[in-house]
Amino acid sequence: MAFGKLFVVATPIGNLKDLSYRAEETLKNIDFIACEDTRVTSILLKNFDIHRELISFNAQSESRKIEYVLERIKNGENCALVSDAGTPCISDPGVRLVNEAIKNGIEIAGIPGPNAAILALSISGLPTDSFVFEGFIPQKKGRQKKLKELCDEKRTIVLYESTYRIEKLLIELNEYMPNRFVVVCRELTKMFEESWRGYPKELLEEFPNKTNKGEYVVIISPIKWE
Repeated sequence: MAFGKLFVVATPIGNLKDLSYRAEETLKNIDFIACEDTRVTSILLKNFDIHRELISFNAQSESRKIEYVLERIKNGENCALVSDAGTPCISDPGVRLVNEAIKNGIEIAGIPGPNAAILALSISGLPTDSFVFEGFIPQKKGRQKKLKELCDEKRTIVLYESTYRIEKLLIELNEYMPNRFVVVCRELTKMFEESWRGYPKELLEEFPNKTNKGEYVVIISPIKWE
């Protein structure tokens, strides 16, 4: 029996209209979907009248479900890997599954689409010819070490940060990189999308008066930038 395929499918990061036609067709025609949160993916599928089996596949369950997913693909089923929002495996679960699928001779097909880091970078106005994506920096252990390392980074830096730590991050940037220009994007593609631009100290003066809900992408300028 021929193996099925593993489709890595990008989904909207907020605006459901951003799901590509190709992604929609893929989700309609595969056998099952491995998703970060079945509740979130169910909302997306319902919007496009898609009815497919969902399997919870997140950071907590990934290690124990890899073999199950691979076995089904080896038996000829096609699987779509999706995250709650954006492109799977980019600061999201799925890397181990893709790696193991490759080792097992399973064909991988990527279905491109939204990515918060790239979207934020494209509207930041900062250099994009060379950049480093750090995702979420450590919450506690290793956080200060990582920030010190980034002080010497000569390229544009792209970070993700949560609602609960965005103000803390700006305080840290004001301490470690006060002269680096920063762009902060919140809720990209959603109804209340916002962006702030300025030096860390300037951004800190704005944030107490702003709502602190949503997910953030933080873009930091290179050491030398005008």
